[in-house]
Formats: sequence, C-alpha cells, structure tokens
Amino acid sequence: MDQAAIMPDTSKPASDAGKAIVRLSNVRKTYRHVVAVERVDLDIRRGEFFTLLGPSGSGKTTTLRLIAGFETQDTGVIELDGKDVSSLPPFERDINTVFQDYALFPHMSVGENIAYGLEAKRVPKIERERRTQEALAMVRLESFGNRKPAQLSGGQRQRVGLARAIVNRPSVLLLDEPLGALDLKLRQEMQYELKRIQAEVGITFIYVTHDQEEALTMSDRIAVFEGGRIAQIGTPEDVYERPANEFVAGFVGTSNILNRQGRRVLVRPEKIQVLAADAMVESAMRSEPGRVKSIVYVGMFTRLVIELADKTEILAVRQNLNRYRKGEHEETGQSVLVAWHPENEFELPRNQ
Repeated sequence: MDQAAIMPDTSKPASDAGKAIVRLSNVRKTYRHVVAVERVDLDIRRGEFFTLLGPSGSGKTTTLRLIAGFETQDTGVIELDGKDVSSLPPFERDINTVFQDYALFPHMSVGENIAYGLEAKRVPKIERERRTQEALAMVRLESFGNRKPAQLSGGQRQRVGLARAIVNRPSVLLLDEPLGALDLKLRQEMQYELKRIQAEVGITFIYVTHDQEEALTMSDRIAVFEGGRIAQIGTPEDVYERPANEFVAGFVGTSNILNRQGRRVLVRPEKIQVLAADAMVESAMRSEPGRVKSIVYVGMFTRLVIELADKTEILAVRQNLNRYRKGEHEETGQSVLVAWHPENEFELPRNQ
C-alpha cells in the first residue's frame, strides 16, 4: 500500500519533527460564571500521540473543542503549525475530529462514508476511490467498503470513522473519547490499533479520555487536567512514577500516600511486599507492621488491603504468576509486615 497517499504533508524538513504543531498560550474559556479552562499553556509536538487526561469537568474536552474551533476562547492564542487560528472556523483548520458516536451516515456505504470529505473537496473520482481503498486497508477493513454502518460491529464502525478522518490527510487528528462506548476487550484491542495506525501514518493525534490505563498505554505524553488547569505534562512514566502533586498521584493509578518523618511519600501498590509478621527484611528497606483487612482475587493479581497500627490503610497487589493458590499470609485479620525499597517511594512536592 502506498502510505504516502494518506499521510500528511511530508514536504517539511525532517528537522521539523518534534516541533510544536499545536500551541496554546494563556488560553481561558468560561461559560457564564463557570471557568472551564484557566490559563492553559500547551505545546504538542508534530507526530506525537498526546493525551488530555482528567475527570469529568476538568477541562480536557473543552480544550479539545477549542483546538478544533468548535468553541472560541475568551483570551489567549491557539496556533496550528505556527499560524494563529484562534478566530478561524473549524473547516478552515487543518484538523479532523473523531467522536465517540462515530457520526456515520447510515444510508451510505462504508466506502461512501470514507469518501464523503474527499467528494466535498471535489477530489477526482479515481483519486477518491484509490485513497478510500488505502484508508480501508490502513484500518484493516479492505473487504467492507460496500457494507452499511448498521452491518458493522462497534469496533468496525469506529475504524470507519477513523479512516474517514485519516483519508483527508489532516495535520492533526482530534479524538474525543472514541472508545468509550466499546466493551473492555474491544476497547483494549482498539487501543493497540489506534497506536499502530498513528505510528504508521505519522499524524499528530490529540486524544481525550478519563481512562488512566488507556492514557498510559497509548500516549507519548500526557497532560493531566484538574479544575480547568493542567496539573502535569509528561511521559506516561513521568506521570505515574513522579506525579506532580497528590491529585495526579491519586488519579493516575492507585497510590499509597504515607506520612514519614514530616514527608508525604507515594508508594505504588505493586512496589509493596507483604511478608510474615516475624520476617527479616533488608536493613535498607522500609517496613511497617500491619493486619490484613481484605483480600480480593482479580484474576491476574490478588489485591490486599493492610491496616497499619495508626489505622492507615495500604493497598498491595501480588501478581498471580502461577496457578492461583492462597498465599501463606493471605488470611483476613492476620498480622503481617509490609515492606518496600526506598528507591520505590516518591516524595510528593510540598504545598500541593
């Protein structure tokens, strides 16, 4: 397949790779007396998979809509490839959007849905057909061009929506929680497919989700939103291992936050070892006595909640590497020792 036909403009020099293709500077958006986005500064690099992550009402979707041009900011500047597009309508921005509801035309075939934007741009018929087939191949639906959307599964309809967006060769593709309506297994499969497709076509993806695992799995970088502001921007590893504050620590994954000698430290559950109460531990390790409060088998791992002497609860997980059998310390009410290596704790910044 000639991928160049569906890839964005590659006439720019290779040195442009990694430069900001989308830039938000001091962007603010309010709805009457509600501040949806507050002084957001953001640079998104050319060719990266960038995720806007946060709970409902945190400002992530509003930020996406501002980039798309569906909403207009109150203050600040939005640039696309170095050009101020703040006042441009959506159709004048080199951006396409994929929504959760797919927005496919039910009376059109899959091929007609994908070619619709090309037809609106008066692309010649032979070129439309060629690019439509290439887009179908990219999403692995080569033989589905004549089917109607109603004849497709949810995952297949999502792929058609993606193909329809890619075929227009946008510089930036916006994805607004596109997998939210799919079941868990299909959602996980589509996460892999989206990441594969993004890597192949080289288009900048800006992805909105409230699903932390989805963000960690797919993203080159993540912006975590809290109350209309960006709490942290970083790689998945940065955000998970070195959260900027307690909100990020609690929202991205599960955290144990402990008070130790005037410090607040984060220890992730998978870093915790649960040992016999009289176990000997390395002198360098941190350890605390506790009592098993609850045990939950979750398939790939077992989750244990340990109550410490000061009533603090610590969550630990044990991976079930072999056929499951209850561990020697896995009895509710049993006294245990929790331990972890000091390099696996992270001190949370003060005044957060």
